[in-house]
Amino acid sequence: MKIYLDTIGCRLNQSEIERMSRQFRAAGHEIVARPEAADLAVVNTCAVTTQAAADSRKVIRRAARAGVEEVIATGCWATLEPEAAAALPGVRRVVPNPRKEALVPEVLHLPPEVFDLEPVERQPLPGARLRTRAFIKAQDGCDNRCTFCITTIARGPARSRPVEAVTEDIAAALAGGAQEIVLTGVHLGSWGADFSPRRHLRHLVEHILTHTTVPRLRLSSLEPWNLDAAFFELWQEPRLCRHLHLPLQSGCDATLRRMARKTTRKSFAALVEAARKVAPDIAITTDIIVGFPGESEDEFEASLDFVRRMEFAAGHVFTYSPRPGTAAARMKGQVPHAVRKARNARMQAVFAESGARYRARFLGATRQVLWESAVSLGPEGWTLSGLTDNYLRVHAQAPQNLWNRLSAVRLTALEGGALRGVLAG
Repeated sequence: MKIYLDTIGCRLNQSEIERMSRQFRAAGHEIVARPEAADLAVVNTCAVTTQAAADSRKVIRRAARAGVEEVIATGCWATLEPEAAAALPGVRRVVPNPRKEALVPEVLHLPPEVFDLEPVERQPLPGARLRTRAFIKAQDGCDNRCTFCITTIARGPARSRPVEAVTEDIAAALAGGAQEIVLTGVHLGSWGADFSPRRHLRHLVEHILTHTTVPRLRLSSLEPWNLDAAFFELWQEPRLCRHLHLPLQSGCDATLRRMARKTTRKSFAALVEAARKVAPDIAITTDIIVGFPGESEDEFEASLDFVRRMEFAAGHVFTYSPRPGTAAARMKGQVPHAVRKARNARMQAVFAESGARYRARFLGATRQVLWESAVSLGPEGWTLSGLTDNYLRVHAQAPQNLWNRLSAVRLTALEGGALRGVLAG
């Protein structure tokens, strides 16, 4: 059987379809790059914003129009709105998040143990979801109750995967040639809190760095309240990528309280200072929501000023999107859409300025780049695009295809939101 896999949203969703890919291939099936070539499609949906939910429906409809005989909808949007998912054209089955781990065995009518006994190496998914970096699920669910977040409802309580399961997945990725591992989770920083005795994410990171040969290890989003200054000692290991994504959501304390975020401007700034003290070149990126219910002009200006002072390397700006079932959707003081949109543009501009300053610091430096894409130019060579460990996007020319390889690159010029480089040596 030929199977097409697609996903919307977070890196955790990406890690889940990569795992499904391994399971389908272990059972003798083929993963294809386009829905037109598939007998079966699995779409891992997202519901974090109204746009993500709309994109999820669009991908399902696209697969049905392509002639796929059977479409399976899973993920957060399908979990929250199973009847709406089942009503979409081509959808024959809706698999909610609590049953997602068993999706492949159930579809193929095989016992789950088969996939434990016959592990196969990870291969990058073909087509638009092709990634050199391997996304490995370490944790799922969340016990926080941020008032804007629908993911907590869709994913359930926090639960950690055992060290052995995580390292087995990493071993499969390394066997398949992965040069970078990205640890993912809904609330990755809570890893180990549900174990007895209690563990901390640093124990998992230390185990991976000690017991695997991973060339580069990257951590996905980490809530700031899960970290302390001692955590940053991990960056003495050069294989741990100099990149921290710390979702702030607002730079105003009053807004943070309405969001039920367990951080303040003061504690967040202290955390950033501690990280930069240990690793001065570290890229610190974040998420910000603008137009949250009750966000006055003064609150927005306070948030804007704090983001400006933090000098982030980059950031994602989300225009607040009411999600049914969340506390924020019922709050008074909903901000008009036109105001939210204008605030988004202003916040984006601040990130663009600080990002440009961060990239400019590395002009003339030589950094290792993992090439994520390579486009042939014929006799002239190849155009390459990839990432440094501190999340700088780099473009370069090369006489050969270096896809999924690490190269030393001298950074020579700013190029929009990226850097232009020259292969060193």
